Formats: sequence, structure tokens, C-alpha cells
Amino acid sequence: MAEALHLNPSSQSLRIGDSAPSFAARSTVGPVELDDYRGKWVAFFSHPADFTPVCTSEFVALAKRESEFAERGCALIGLSVDSLFSHLAWLRLIRDKFDVEVRFPLLEDPTMVVGRAYGMIAGDDADSATIRSTYFIDPTGIIRAISTYPANVGRSISEMLRLLDALQAADREGALVPADWLRGEPLLKQTSTSLDDVFESAEAGGWFTEKHRP
Repeated sequence: MAEALHLNPSSQSLRIGDSAPSFAARSTVGPVELDDYRGKWVAFFSHPADFTPVCTSEFVALAKRESEFAERGCALIGLSVDSLFSHLAWLRLIRDKFDVEVRFPLLEDPTMVVGRAYGMIAGDDADSATIRSTYFIDPTGIIRAISTYPANVGRSISEMLRLLDALQAADREGALVPADWLRGEPLLKQTSTSLDDVFESAEAGGWFTEKHRP
């Protein structure tokens, strides 16, 4: 059974920049503690329910691309209110039907304590049927990005990877990431607040649109 540790009582308002609440829970790969992942990125996500169409499509897609997250030093951790035995039966069906093995941990959260700690489940909800949230947690345990989809729309795995690439590139280069950016493309220079820099820019808008040069 899942056990959340050091939970924020106002967890519904978790924001980018907050420390990710610690937890310990049973999973499909054994006991999992978030603190054990310190030093690497984590994509921690919830899904509404096992044995459902959209969630199944997500897990098949994530399992097929798990190595791409691993290459970026990022672990995948899933969660739903279903029991561990439901998870195990579902992952067996996914393997037999789609010929793909889900090897990243899928946590059980029947008491909804972890989901509520993260705001994945509203405090007065009886179940998590409307929740499909992802928290990107950096190696120091800080929440760096949050996304939430409705129950009837699956996540874009390519966008999850793009966001991870963007967060890592921005940290590495001390730069900004433009719209629709993909790994390997130019970044933007941090904007100067110096009036001298603004006046000395070669063009009127150059001071806030200049490409980053490593």
C-alpha cells in the first residue's frame, strides 16, 4: 500500500519550483521510494485506471520509448489508484496483446494519499478517473514542469521527451528555449536588463531575440 512521506497539506497547489513530496509505495518492480531517484530526472505520472483504452495506449507507447528517457538520465514512474495485483494483470495483458513489456515501476495508490499529495486527485474526489498528470522532477528533487490532460486524451510521448530535452538544455546552457524547439536547434540568449545593452544592440529588437552562443 502506498505511503506518502513529508506531504504538503496544501498539496493541491504544488507549483513549478516546489520540492516534490517524498513517498514510498509498492510497485510492479518492488518497493519504490522517490528519494532513491535523487541524482536523476524523474517523469512521475498518473493515469485514471488500468484496463482502459487511452491508458493502455499510453503505456504501450511509453514502454516502447522508455530507452529514450533512460538515455536522457530520466526514470519513468507511473501511478494509479488500482491495486498492485490489478497492475500486474494489466501489464501481462499488454505484453501478450502488444508484444511490449512495461518495465518501469507502476505504483499502487488505493488510499489516494500519493495522488492527493501531488494534486493529481482532488481532495474530495472518490477516485482518479479524471486525472492524467505528469510531474517532471529534476535531480535535486525540484518540480520543474507540470502537465495535465483530460481523461479522454492521451499524452504525447514526443512532447514529454521534447520538454525534458528543453529543461536539460536550458540548465546546461543557461539559455532560453523558443517555441517548437527540438534538441540540437539554437537556443535564445538570456535577456539583458541593461539599458546600455539595449541601446548598443545592432537592431531594435536584437537585445531580446538574440540566439544563444555556447
